[in-house]
Amino acid sequence: MNDQQFDQLLHIETTGNQYGYPTLTHYHRYEPTPYAALDQLFEKYSLESTDCVVDMGCGKGRVPFYVHHRFHTNVVGVEMNITFYENALTNKIQYMKKYSVKNNAIDFQCVFAQDYLVQQKDNVFFFFNPFSVQIFRKVVNNILRSVELEPRQISLILYYPSIDYVQFLQYETNFELENEIFLEEVSVRNVNERILVFKNM
Repeated sequence: MNDQQFDQLLHIETTGNQYGYPTLTHYHRYEPTPYAALDQLFEKYSLESTDCVVDMGCGKGRVPFYVHHRFHTNVVGVEMNITFYENALTNKIQYMKKYSVKNNAIDFQCVFAQDYLVQQKDNVFFFFNPFSVQIFRKVVNNILRSVELEPRQISLILYYPSIDYVQFLQYETNFELENEIFLEEVSVRNVNERILVFKNM
């Protein structure tokens, strides 16, 4: 299925023209994660129904809806842009009309990523290079503080990973690379078309 067909399956709208670059220096332009990349990721990386996936910079909610539909896990989308956030809420209404879903299984929050209050249940975090490494540091440090209070295994999933993200995790945290997934048909042309999964040790 192409992206439009996947959206139709989920009864959401995440394709189409995207907005321009944000005015804030540390935040990057919104671009939805290709469904093909998500398919390849989750063919090799599985989730449990007890997991809770947090998508940092979720845009219109593509990743949360995909993950919930595939694994029936709780999902959270964190988005600073009010327009994208409202799009995600509209998509949630449409998705819930189609599928029988508990309202609290899918949550969207309009907040800066570094201000998101990490919950005890949150254990998988998805990043499609949404902001600068300075913001990424703050987000990861918030996650690690949460782990100090409630020890648990954490996974960080990086799509199209920034070298700054990778170096920070490898040299300044206790996260270690668990898996590297090169995406078929695209990684040959662009080595950045890959997904890295880090876990805390």
